[in-house]
Amino acid sequence: MLLRKTALVLALATAALLASTATATAAPAAPAPTTAAAPTTPFAAAAANPVIVVGGLSGVAVAYEPIAARLRADGYRTFIYQLPGLGLGDIPTSARAFASYVNQVRASTGAASVDVVAHSEGGLVSRYYLKRLGGTATVGRYVSLGTPQYGTYVANIVAFLGLGSCAGVVACQQMTIGSAFLADLNAGDDTPGAVRYTTIRTVQDELVRPTGNAAVNDGATNVLVQAYCPLRVVGHLGLVLDGTAYTIVRGALVDGPVRPNCLAL
Repeated sequence: MLLRKTALVLALATAALLASTATATAAPAAPAPTTAAAPTTPFAAAAANPVIVVGGLSGVAVAYEPIAARLRADGYRTFIYQLPGLGLGDIPTSARAFASYVNQVRASTGAASVDVVAHSEGGLVSRYYLKRLGGTATVGRYVSLGTPQYGTYVANIVAFLGLGSCAGVVACQQMTIGSAFLADLNAGDDTPGAVRYTTIRTVQDELVRPTGNAAVNDGATNVLVQAYCPLRVVGHLGLVLDGTAYTIVRGALVDGPVRPNCLAL
């Protein structure tokens, strides 16, 4: 009976960690910009950098089309980056692949810098690029959505039930609280360079626990959705779908004040 319960809990925990979206195959080999509409808002008029939306663990590119569509509507040249192997592998390796992708986007657009809007694990991949791979020279703004910057107990539970293997998922091992990867990433300055850092989190995040671990130190703008909109219910994947969360993203991309629209759809 105990074995059966343990197996069930392992299955549920693993499914929760991996199911931010349905699985799929390879990441895009080259940047394919979405068609940008003509700027129609003050936000779009101020947008100079292309925006790369970075997916999370098991996040297929199509799952990020809703937020990409909002960005297109505001006039941004928008790219979606699906993590190699759906983000199941080593995060630094994914970051090196992301560095190449950033260079492709810059080459194809002629832009000196890009802005990054990253969901979940994508925020760790992007931060590693900034902190360890020289990315601060090519990124103007970094916005994370529900990223376990300091780890998550959900990954710890899966690691424990997997007898330390985290069900064989390397990225899960690296997202456990106290992992060697996070100790290295969070050593020293959380916000290096001239990049403007914003983190967005929600109290209903079912995968990042405690939710305070989705924030970073050293001058970042850390936004808790419910601190401004107490009745807003937003889950982990909901951060890339929710209208209120998007108004925070939009403000961050123009260096504006934190003024979420609590009624946004």
